[in-house]
Amino acid sequence: MMNNWFECKVRYEKMMENGVSKKVSEPYLFDALSFTEAEARIIEEITPFISGEFTVSDIKRAKYSEIFFSSEEAADRWFKCKITFITLDEKSGAEKKSSTYMLVQAADLRDAIKKLDKGMEGSMADYQISSVAETPIMDVYPYKGADKPEVSLESTDQE
Repeated sequence: MMNNWFECKVRYEKMMENGVSKKVSEPYLFDALSFTEAEARIIEEITPFISGEFTVSDIKRAKYSEIFFSSEEAADRWFKCKITFITLDEKSGAEKKSSTYMLVQAADLRDAIKKLDKGMEGSMADYQISSVAETPIMDVYPYKGADKPEVSLESTDQE
């Protein structure tokens, strides 16, 4: 199943550590079918954590071909990685490069590269890591729902 990632920004008043309230805008990443669903999901997910009013200030498509999650507690940041795949054109013999973006959850830059390489271990294609940069993304919410009923139906058929 192909993922449709949407970067959604939420603007709200945040109480800072020094006790001063400040307007902040925080980006979150959602897997959704449409802009409308992305907005509904961010409102549902964020409401319990923000006291007071907030607005969804921006929603835009984010093109990530793969997202590597980590369950490590120290891995609390998200890194955008540009990967360049190198293929050989069989007719002309020339190298052909195509780039894609991946998102990696890691503790720091070195950890992100290590996790990216680990995630790419099964890949048959030659690739280069063109860039790795920390993003301001606060959290990532994969799609949950449509696949799950089918799985539970299959397991009851086997009984």
